[in-house]
Amino acid sequence: MPIRRTLRVVRRQWRIVVRRARKVSAPARRAWRRSLHLRVVTLTLVASSLLVGGFGWFIADRSTQILLDRARDEVSSQMSGKVDYAVSQLTVHRTERDPKLPTTISNTVTRLSDGDPTESGGALLELRADNYPDLKPVISDERIDASALLTREMRHSVANESQVARQIRTIDVRGEPVKYLVWGSPVPTSFGHVELYYMVPLTTEDKAANEIRATVAVTGLALVLLLGLLAGLVTRMVVTPVRVAARTAQRLSAGLLDQRMKVDGEDDLALLAASFNQMAANLQRQIVRLEEMSRLQRRFTSDVSHELRTPLTTVRMAADLIFSERDEFEPAVARSAELLQAELDRFESLLTDLLEISRFDAGFAALDAEHSDLVPIIERVAERLAGLAERVGVTIELRLPDTPVIAEVDPRRVERILRNLVGNAVEHGERRPVEVTLATDDAAVAVTVRDHGVGLKPGEERLVFNRFWRADPSRARQTGGTGLGLSISVEDARLHGGWLEAWGEPGGGAQFRLTVPVRSGDRLVAAPLPLIPRDRDRAIEAAPAVDSSAPQTSPAAPSALGDEPAEVL
Repeated sequence: MPIRRTLRVVRRQWRIVVRRARKVSAPARRAWRRSLHLRVVTLTLVASSLLVGGFGWFIADRSTQILLDRARDEVSSQMSGKVDYAVSQLTVHRTERDPKLPTTISNTVTRLSDGDPTESGGALLELRADNYPDLKPVISDERIDASALLTREMRHSVANESQVARQIRTIDVRGEPVKYLVWGSPVPTSFGHVELYYMVPLTTEDKAANEIRATVAVTGLALVLLLGLLAGLVTRMVVTPVRVAARTAQRLSAGLLDQRMKVDGEDDLALLAASFNQMAANLQRQIVRLEEMSRLQRRFTSDVSHELRTPLTTVRMAADLIFSERDEFEPAVARSAELLQAELDRFESLLTDLLEISRFDAGFAALDAEHSDLVPIIERVAERLAGLAERVGVTIELRLPDTPVIAEVDPRRVERILRNLVGNAVEHGERRPVEVTLATDDAAVAVTVRDHGVGLKPGEERLVFNRFWRADPSRARQTGGTGLGLSISVEDARLHGGWLEAWGEPGGGAQFRLTVPVRSGDRLVAAPLPLIPRDRDRAIEAAPAVDSSAPQTSPAAPSALGDEPAEVL
């Protein structure tokens, strides 16, 4: 248990450290993601630092090795002469007990010692006879303890194995570290051999190596900084036109179609700027052309709709007269009068819808918002559609609050939206009940219209709001709709700053949700009612391919749920 508790504490502390590190490094990571200039300069500095550092280390190491090799060659040459001289001086003694031998050794050391032993770092020379304890070692400068320079392994190799040995050792001489190249060689005599050790300070070579390293380091650092500066300048030359192009593209997307890039020179960046400007000019021409065509189309639709009013009024008067006298006609003529009256009604409704669409397209639609109670509006819609519902065998069930639901809306437009939604639900209800639910909260009011008919196929929830779109063109209309009802409803919802969303599934019916803000002009964040019906929540959660938490998109709703079906108007 204590171990587990300790592990939990460690993991908790580690997570805290990671979170803090991420928080601290967030600005740097954000700058790294957003700045191409920073990434190029940083990568250049890192790569150049590695390359320059590697080459600098190689050059410094080779220079140090060359200096050391030269010192070794020089000491080897000197050592050879010193050994020959020592041999010539010591061979005159036949035995190690010769009383003159110590004097000869001392004189030989004095003669062979070079350099001023009074100066720190001077060369040292020592004659030893480890195999003859009676002979004391003689050193050229007794003030320096040379025992630290002669390791036991080296003395063994020279004294016992008669081998030439060398090594590099560092000792303190008068408080300063001095590096020595120690060379040991046996000196054959008439009574055996003694050992000659020549210790040469590497102060000059070490100083030269340090200067080489410092020079390489300074040069490498300067080179890295220059490479970084060069990379920054070159990258800036490339990134600046790209940034200018990005800003120009943003201005173009914002509607400033006259924005262009400055073209300098004849290089690739100038070609990019020229191509960008040509593309912007072509887009501007196309957009202006399309806007003009759209304006002419809207103007044509509006003019035609208005011009049709006069002949339609005349035809309506004649049709009403004929329809009122139909009982006096033959059955075939009477039926023709009834069909004429019905089609005139549908044509007049279509003309009204076209005029409304043209007002939306021209941007002339205005919202006459007032504080209204939505409960009587829904009841009035249900009452007006009761005859149609009874005729097709559908019941309209209202689920309304007991208290008034007040919102700042245009009552005429809201009623038109609900009339279209409920009428569609009744027409596609397949003799099953249609449920109308109203709910509200502090910020929004939502109305859902649920049917249990044919439903919508996947993807049709986005098409159902298109003009003149029908899920099944072969279906006969019960209400004589124009195919523009849902399109007008979408525009009415947008005019309120609200959403009109659709959900459905094949064979499971459909549900439409209207959401408007309680106060006109407020921004909607959520709806009081779910788009997906509660009676379908469990089935949707059980289906892994459906995400019931994501809002379904539609032409009028940025936050609609699901990915499913639609209906015709």
